[in-house]
Amino acid sequence: MDDNTLKIFAYINISTYRIKAIKAMKTGNETPTQIANDSGIRLSHISKVLKELKDCGVAECINEKDRRNRIYKLTDLGQEIADNLD
Repeated sequence: MDDNTLKIFAYINISTYRIKAIKAMKTGNETPTQIANDSGIRLSHISKVLKELKDCGVAECINEKDRRNRIYKLTDLGQEIADNLD
């Protein structure tokens, strides 16, 4: 991992919510409800976690313009970080 990736990895690693969300998204494209169910995080907290993951370039929303059933996936950087969390 390069220095930037290590910084983002450290940012992810200090939050159990971010770690759980990334692990839940590792299997594929997920809606916030699916991520909440898979990770055990309350749905009310998932929006904040997903925003943090998007801001640091780890996750992205495939259908940003839709108001319901948005689908999130890990970016290449997010996949690399998810692989190193195990």
